[in-house]
Amino acid sequence: MKITLTILSFAIMLCFSSCHKEVKSEKGGIDIISNVYFEASRGLERMQSFHISKMSYSNDNMIEIVPDRNFPEMSKQIYFIKDSLCYPLDSERKTAIFSEIVLKQKPIMVWKKKEGAVFSKEWIPNYRNRRKLPDTVLFGKQYKRFEINSPWNYTRFYIYPTDTILPYSLYRHAEKDYHGRLERIDSYNKKNDIFVTLQLIPRKNWDDTARELFEFDYFVTRSKNE
Repeated sequence: MKITLTILSFAIMLCFSSCHKEVKSEKGGIDIISNVYFEASRGLERMQSFHISKMSYSNDNMIEIVPDRNFPEMSKQIYFIKDSLCYPLDSERKTAIFSEIVLKQKPIMVWKKKEGAVFSKEWIPNYRNRRKLPDTVLFGKQYKRFEINSPWNYTRFYIYPTDTILPYSLYRHAEKDYHGRLERIDSYNKKNDIFVTLQLIPRKNWDDTARELFEFDYFVTRSKNE
């Protein structure tokens, strides 16, 4: 009887794990925004906001625009990203053929890119010592949460339950564990009294610069194949 129950329990667990299927988002955009609060224990008046990255993607192709911190409406750098390879483009470039870029330009690994969104294969520090928090509603969306507390930092992580995965994630290993998308990290540095929020904001549409690049590449590629 015990053996039968064990087999049945294993079958149920296997069924649940196999039923969770991830859906890859084919088109859209991602914004990475950070707010930094100085002397946070005294209030949230001293704050600076940073638009770290504007990413647009079409299947496996991604265009990342790094806004200028002093003039956010201007682009500091543009990258063409495919898989784990990154190709810097001129900041004012509005036309590009992706297949030619891959052939002619020497790439860098996304892990070594020093501007814009951070691509990392590392785990969240102290992840094994995380503590589950009750779910919460933020900006009209329900999130799963967990926290990590250390002598020097206190951090909360917000994961939106979804089967749709994006071509970029802050910490993919946590998303796999919680079957969702990590969309916000709040961190308080206890020593320096600095509170930092990091938000991943998905969007359905490309930004204008990325649209021009994608549409030009599509037009030229289609013309060559006709």
